[in-house]
This record gives sequence, structure tokens and C-alpha cells, in this order.
Amino acid sequence: MRRISLLFIGGALVACTTTAAGPPVRTVKAQKEYDRLLAGKVAGAPVSCLQTYNQNDMVVIDESTVAFRQGSSRVYVNHMQGGCTNLGGPYALVTKTLGSAQLCRGDIGQVVDLHNHFTVGSCVFGDFVPYSKPRA
Repeated sequence: MRRISLLFIGGALVACTTTAAGPPVRTVKAQKEYDRLLAGKVAGAPVSCLQTYNQNDMVVIDESTVAFRQGSSRVYVNHMQGGCTNLGGPYALVTKTLGSAQLCRGDIGQVVDLHNHFTVGSCVFGDFVPYSKPRA
């Protein structure tokens, strides 16, 4: 009986464990775009907020990753918390800031069908990782 109890407890512990999400699976086209944006740049320390950003400079890489270009020398990459179903393709990511011009970790973006004008999903932003060209 004791052996069965130990097996049950061990099984329950294994069932409760979670594993970290691996890197996003990208199409070849998405991976090429990601590589092109980060070519020659090195990652910096993640930041919680983008002080200023322009939605027109946002690039959707895949359903989990967006990038914000700041000129040709810096790109901020954001891996959405939990992914972002329907991001890309015929849909757009719409962000709204309340009370400031910052976009921050935890902010929610809506995935919108621009043709029919309805929301098809939502996403939560994670940290923003800056990639910059190294100084010579």
C-alpha cells in the first residue's frame, strides 16, 4: 500500500511541474526577417517599457514575436507572454497606451481584422530586448 501511495505522490508531482517554453517555431520567411532585423546587432539588457515608439515601425515576426525599429541601428524585440494567436497574416496588432506614450510589459494589444473591424485575439507584451550595433 505504501508503494502505491509513493507512486501516486510521485506522479502528482510530475504532473504539476511545468517546463519553460522553448524558442518560437518560425517559418523560413519569418526566420529570415528576424535574422535580417538583428544582423550585426548585439542584445542588451531587457527593459520594461519603450519610452517612445511608432506603431508604423513595428514588424510582426511570428505569432509570438514583434520588433520595433528605431532607426537603422536599434531594434527592440518583444516575445509576447503566452504567444499571440492570429498575429500576422490578414490581421493587425493594435496597441493603446493609457496615460502615457510608453508601451510596457503587461500591456495588452488587440489583434484586429482590419477589413471587418472586429477583434480576433489579444496579446500581452513581455520585456523589450534592445539589439544595437556595437560601437566601434
